Amino acid sequence: MRAYLWVSLGAIIGANLRYFVSRLAAKIVSANFPYGTLFINVTGSFILGLFMIWTTERVFADPKWRWLIAIGFCGAYTTFSSYAFETIAYFEQGHWSLLALNILSNNVLCLAAVIAGAALARGI
Repeated sequence: MRAYLWVSLGAIIGANLRYFVSRLAAKIVSANFPYGTLFINVTGSFILGLFMIWTTERVFADPKWRWLIAIGFCGAYTTFSSYAFETIAYFEQGHWSLLALNILSNNVLCLAAVIAGAALARGI
């Protein structure tokens, strides 16, 4: 049960920050391109990469920090960070076919899912 509380706390912070950054970017930069989402995806990927490597290779952190930051915060702030971290892990490990599969499947399937969801919503 304790893990769920840490994940939930991180998710509350991540989701609210995502909302704030998206609105701020649309107001300051432009609403014509999803600059907020791009910024969120890039910064979330940076945070996850930094956090995961720091807490697994440099210092060994209590698991509650992974629940709070990696799963809760980054999961709610952006799921793109997980995708980016996993893709780079395949690259670093030399798993070229898994690297290509991960890039292609995530991009193609997620775009197809958006089209399918939009089609369903428009059809209802």
